[in-house]
Amino acid sequence: MTEHSKVVAIIQARMGSTRLPGKVLANVRGKPMLSYVIGRVRAAKTLKEIVVATTTKPGDDAIVAFCRERGVNCFRGSEEDVLDRYYQAAREHAAEAVVRITSDCPLIDPEIVDKTVRAFLVEQPDYAPDYASNSLVRTYPRGLDTEVMTFRALEIAWREARRPYQRTHVTPYIYENPGRFKILSVTGDRDYSSYRWTVDTPEDLELVRAVYDRLEGDSFLLNDIVRLMEREPELAEINRSIAQKALHEG
Repeated sequence: MTEHSKVVAIIQARMGSTRLPGKVLANVRGKPMLSYVIGRVRAAKTLKEIVVATTTKPGDDAIVAFCRERGVNCFRGSEEDVLDRYYQAAREHAAEAVVRITSDCPLIDPEIVDKTVRAFLVEQPDYAPDYASNSLVRTYPRGLDTEVMTFRALEIAWREARRPYQRTHVTPYIYENPGRFKILSVTGDRDYSSYRWTVDTPEDLELVRAVYDRLEGDSFLLNDIVRLMEREPELAEINRSIAQKALHEG
């Protein structure tokens, strides 16, 4: 892999969230939440293409229409077998490397996306990884997760992963087999892992809306949000009690 490789970001999105149905198109300061995810990912400089990967269920027609209106690539695949959805989308778009982003991350930071992708592509001359992630050792807030993998690694996982959670969560087969794949962990300079900026529940959505209401524009970054949280520590309390679903819960 080099900086000239075709790096494709695939954003998984569906309307059928179990804890907050329809969240991907929920209103945040006058726009659907998914528009912020796409806009922030588009701001990353290391990506050659962006694809929204949704399902074939009729309820996800709204996501397809949203993408069509905004000129965003959209792929439809299996609802439950998200690994297959990623693989088929990556193959259709001739990806050499795949960046996994989830649509419940409207505060994702393009600079952190770039940091993770660059570490994967060019910053390890003596160690060409198959997979890199900034969430293996969590120092960033939950909701800024970026995973990068070679198409080959994705294809091996697609062929060999058998457990349901490995299909639902796309990448576990890769990082659970470090003897087979070269794994790279990307970490930050400071530990902000106590913050939860993903959207799975009404409380999470309330927090994200509060952040967008308080900060100008759409391009604020990690440090801007941290400073806001430090000025208004009560914001982090909005979703402090929310527990992340376990990997095996699907």
